[in-house]
Amino acid sequence: MEDEYIYKILSIHECEKLRNSDYFFGTEKDIIDGFIHFSKKDQLIGTLNKYFKYQKDLIILKISSKNLKNLKWELSKDGQIFPHLYSKLNNKNILEEFTIKAKEDGSFELPVNC
Repeated sequence: MEDEYIYKILSIHECEKLRNSDYFFGTEKDIIDGFIHFSKKDQLIGTLNKYFKYQKDLIILKISSKNLKNLKWELSKDGQIFPHLYSKLNNKNILEEFTIKAKEDGSFELPVNC
């Protein structure tokens, strides 16, 4: 399985740290789990609602999955297949950055051009 683009959800603070480096080693959760968690585009809303509900100041990174060594597509507990990167991410693979709008009910609206 391969998608041309994968997506990473970060807080603005995490994103600022990433901008000051050539490589991204992951969030605290990623480091604990031993890989960087990503989502496919059609999984973003589910991931946001499950792990980021009511959080504000979130960013989505659109990443080219081409040339990502150690990218594995793995089955989650709920039966979906998610992309996981078992190495650091070269920030050159980050194509775009989007701000996520949180609604009052805690759900999210993705940017149209994401």
